[in-house]
Amino acid sequence: MSKSVAVDISKPLPIDIGISEKDRQKIADGLKAVLANTYTLYLKTHNFHWNVTGPMFNTLHLMFETQYDELALAVDLVAERIRALGVFAPGSFTQFKELSTVKEETSVPSAVEMIQQLAKDNETISKVCREVLPLSGKADDEPTNDLLTQRMQTHEKNAWMLRSLLG
Repeated sequence: MSKSVAVDISKPLPIDIGISEKDRQKIADGLKAVLANTYTLYLKTHNFHWNVTGPMFNTLHLMFETQYDELALAVDLVAERIRALGVFAPGSFTQFKELSTVKEETSVPSAVEMIQQLAKDNETISKVCREVLPLSGKADDEPTNDLLTQRMQTHEKNAWMLRSLLG
């Protein structure tokens, strides 16, 4: 017969992953900015996908779709990393607006302006990731380092591809 062990669910199980609570909070705060910027770029890219016009319509419509699909997956990965660090992830437009340096677009710019904005915004997110990387590096937080490195690689590639459309 196995012995039953009583579990006290009134107290949360402490997180013991080898990163102090203070460092986990700092890293999570940085990741919140990554998440907010990524979600804002997702929304903006999806908006541009719907509203792009002109001679490059098909190319841009498909490119924007590929990029917003990838961004939709990325927001989940970033939010789940924040949770793994023991911090609640922001999830409202209000929070994202406060945390994001990528600005939403409420008008319908020309296709060229869309490309310019998205290239700049991808570079912005890469820079935000670079600001968080020293925090996760100092704490030996390899999962966050890996996530940030992958995000930078994707955003820098997207920025290059978008800039290439402009010659």
